Amino acid sequence: MTHKKKWLLFAPSGLMIIGFGTCLIQWATALQRKQVPTGEWVAAGTVALGVFNAGLCVFGRGVAEGVLHEIREKGPSAVVAAEIPQE
Repeated sequence: MTHKKKWLLFAPSGLMIIGFGTCLIQWATALQRKQVPTGEWVAAGTVALGVFNAGLCVFGRGVAEGVLHEIREKGPSAVVAAEIPQE
């Protein structure tokens, strides 16, 4: 699989997982406000944060693949933004 295909797969997937994790965090918060037993909302919150962090990891992988794609397409000049000032 090319870097471009990985980028186009991982970046949107990561954003969807982040959104799902955010919804789960809100759900766990609602459980706490409804005063369900502590073990239930803590477990739900732990799973929710795990899903959210997994989404961040997948999105980060997509960003890395996007950078690798740019380097392959444009060469090393894609990375250099400006000259470093010499003193």
